[in-house]
Amino acid sequence: MHLEQLEFIVEVAKTGSLTAAAQNLHVTLSAVSQSISNLEAELNITLFTRSRSGAVPTAEGKAIIHKAAEVLGKLQELRDEACGYANTQSGELRIATIPGPLSLYLDTILSLKKQYPKIQMEIVEKGTQEIIEEVRHNKIDMGLIIAFEPYLENRAGLTLEPLLEGKVVVCISRKSPLALNRSISPEQLRKHSIVLYNDDYLKWYMDQFQNRYGDVTILFSTNNKDAIRRATEDGTAVTIGLDYSFRNQPEYLKGEFVVVELDNPFQRTIHLSLVLSKEKKLSNPAKIFINHLKHTLLQP
Repeated sequence: MHLEQLEFIVEVAKTGSLTAAAQNLHVTLSAVSQSISNLEAELNITLFTRSRSGAVPTAEGKAIIHKAAEVLGKLQELRDEACGYANTQSGELRIATIPGPLSLYLDTILSLKKQYPKIQMEIVEKGTQEIIEEVRHNKIDMGLIIAFEPYLENRAGLTLEPLLEGKVVVCISRKSPLALNRSISPEQLRKHSIVLYNDDYLKWYMDQFQNRYGDVTILFSTNNKDAIRRATEDGTAVTIGLDYSFRNQPEYLKGEFVVVELDNPFQRTIHLSLVLSKEKKLSNPAKIFINHLKHTLLQP
C-alpha cells in the first residue's frame, strides 16, 4: 500500500470520477485506475462501483476511504508541524468567501494564525461573481464559492475544486409546528415568509424555485445573522440555506432551531468549491491553508 493510492481513492470519492481525480492530481487516468485496482486486489475488496457516469464508493469502500482521509490528514499535520519547526513561514494570504459557510472554516483560520503568526491573513465576505473576478485578476489568492450553473460557464483561467457537498434545507424555530415535520414540501414553504442570506446561489435557487412552484414571500435578504435569527426565532419567518452553513451556528447547536429537509425533487447536489487562478502559482501560505482546510472539512 502506498500513500498515493490513498490520495487517489480520496480524490475519486470526492469528485465521483477517475478522470476528474486524475486531472486534479496532475497524473494520468491510467495511473489512477491501475493504482486503485492494485489496492483493491491487495485489500481483496471492491472500493468503487465504476460506470460510464462515474465512480461511486461501495459500502466497504466508504469505510476505507474515510480511514484513508484520516491518514492523509494526520500526515499533513506531521508535514506542517515539521515545516513549522524547520522555518518560520511568512507572507500574505488573501481569501474571499461567500458569507454562509464562514463558520465552517473559522477554526482553520484561527489555528493557522496561531501556528504561523507571521503569515498576514485577510479574509473578506463577498458575492460569488466578485470573488471569481478578483481571483481571475489576482486581487486575491483564492476564493470559496458555491459552484452553480451561471458561473460554471465562465471558467476561463480558473480552477474549481469541490470541497464539500451540500443541499438546500429549511431552518425554523423549534417552537414552530413545522419543527415536527421530517420534510417540508414546496407548497408548505410557499405559505411562510422567508428571510434569506444575501447570497448569489440562494437568490438563483429561489428564482428557479418560484419559476417552478410559484411566488413566495421574501421578507428580506441580509447578511446580518442577528436579523435572520430574530425573524426566525418567533416564527415570523423561516430561512433556507445550505445544510453545512448551519452546522456550527450557536442557535442550532443549542437546539433553538431545527433544520428540516426541503422536499424538492428537482433539487441538485451542489458543492462548496475552492476557486484558484490557473496562471498564479500557489504560495506556501496558500498551500498550508488549503491543506488545513481540506483536513477540517473531511472531518465527520
